Amino acid sequence: MMRPTDADEAEIEASKAPLLEHLIELRKRIIYSLLALLGGFIICFAFADPIYNFLTAPLAHALAGQPGRHLIYTQVYEKFFTNAKVGLFAGLCLAFPVIAAQIWMFVAPGLYKHERRAFLPFLLASPALFITGAAFVYYVMLPYALKFFLGFETKGSKDALPIEMMAKVSDYFDFVTTLIFAFGLTFQLPVALALLGRVGIVSSDLLRSSRRYAIVGITVLAAIFTPPDIFSMLSLLVPLIFLYEVSIWLVKGIEKKRDKERAEADAEVDVRADE
Repeated sequence: MMRPTDADEAEIEASKAPLLEHLIELRKRIIYSLLALLGGFIICFAFADPIYNFLTAPLAHALAGQPGRHLIYTQVYEKFFTNAKVGLFAGLCLAFPVIAAQIWMFVAPGLYKHERRAFLPFLLASPALFITGAAFVYYVMLPYALKFFLGFETKGSKDALPIEMMAKVSDYFDFVTTLIFAFGLTFQLPVALALLGRVGIVSSDLLRSSRRYAIVGITVLAAIFTPPDIFSMLSLLVPLIFLYEVSIWLVKGIEKKRDKERAEADAEVDVRADE
């Protein structure tokens, strides 16, 4: 880790506050975050039906040309609570920039200036990677997964009843959002490994030498989080392996930058010692 400068130490000393002030500040940030979430929930709950229709578009496309196909709900309150979950899910996405900003404003005063410069790119990259993972689910993996599951329907015969998929509105929403969260979180791999590399817990050499074990772990992860068809599994496996390789290069770049900063700091100390 790069050693702090005198200016960094002075900045941290100036930002120190009693525990009560930290608790008051934490309460303020939590209140702002909850207000943002509440506002996002109210807005998205008002538009719950269009949002849900957007989420069901891949299923509607898979069932195109089959009149009479529809979603159902079997409890009187099920559609209402599904709309509430839609509002909460979409409201959280809408309020995330505000929540992330509140977290940053609470944590940043306790960091050195060079630490704030180092961690800010990761804070910005995290939602971008989550959105990438969610978009990958919606536009690439989900259509093939639905096609796979619909393949288990049977037309029936004289001696057997037909088997037709009639999904519940709540079950479909849970299925889609689980996949979105699973892909969004696993796409955070470069951010997690780069942060670990930044603090010196892992190195590019360690990641490179552990590649085969990482691929086994990623394969297990893909098998757990995806539907049981080969395309869905590969749709998560291949991007994660690619992101792992990207992480190695990111950590390598961080190490080079850290070595350069350390050499400059040591040179500055030597100059001061000569004076």
